[in-house]
Amino acid sequence: MSYKSIIVNLAVDASPMPIVKVGIELAERFGARLIGLAAADVPPLVAIGDGMVYEGEIMQIQRTEIEKRLAELRAEFERLVPASIFSEWGQAVCSPTRFLSISARSADLIVTGSEKGENVFRAMDVGSLVLGIGRPVLVAASNVEDVMAKTVLVAWKDTREARRAIADALPLLAKANEVVVATIDTDRDESIRDSLADIAVFLEHHGIMARTELIAGEADGDQLLIFARSIHADLIVSGAYGHSRLREWAFGGVTRSLFEESGINRFMSY
Repeated sequence: MSYKSIIVNLAVDASPMPIVKVGIELAERFGARLIGLAAADVPPLVAIGDGMVYEGEIMQIQRTEIEKRLAELRAEFERLVPASIFSEWGQAVCSPTRFLSISARSADLIVTGSEKGENVFRAMDVGSLVLGIGRPVLVAASNVEDVMAKTVLVAWKDTREARRAIADALPLLAKANEVVVATIDTDRDESIRDSLADIAVFLEHHGIMARTELIAGEADGDQLLIFARSIHADLIVSGAYGHSRLREWAFGGVTRSLFEESGINRFMSY
């Protein structure tokens, strides 16, 4: 099992170099094609100082500016990606989240940065992406240029989402120096130990030797992140937990903490 097609998302308001370099390193490691994507949209209405709203000329100016920026990102992507990697480019004047969601059907893995933006027309919504695309998403830590995944923490919970995340992460886990499967033990249930042991056996069958850990404390993201740092993990693999409510994503505590974290690489599936 491997990743043969990797999408890297270039945010229009961020420097493309770090995330493109992450994509290049992963494409080289797995012998994958690399697809660079970028998108931004024009707000449907533009309010000006006196409260009036115009649609025509101002929207066209904004569209021209977006197209110019997308052309710049394409040039930088094509400059950075070596000829040894088969690469493609895609861009659109539309919602970044929607464009990535549509394009994800042609990829094994989506790679994006940790940049957060309030402008939904210019910034991708990581939460909506992870919960909606049916593909794993690797969210790179801020300003990193590679995701070596030498020490990987698998955040285990006996759920469909966690099982999916482990299966999706197998290519990365197989190349790690150390894999730690950990769960937060809140009720001293013996079945937790049994599920950890089963996952260790599952990974062993894939040639991955993992150790298991029970983390004492409350089942929240802070406990998980403290443990990740204590073992010097450079990647956290986790299922994503949430549901759509009134067209907004509502997340569980651990998932919310992982979305907000920007100092550690995160690999998430739903």
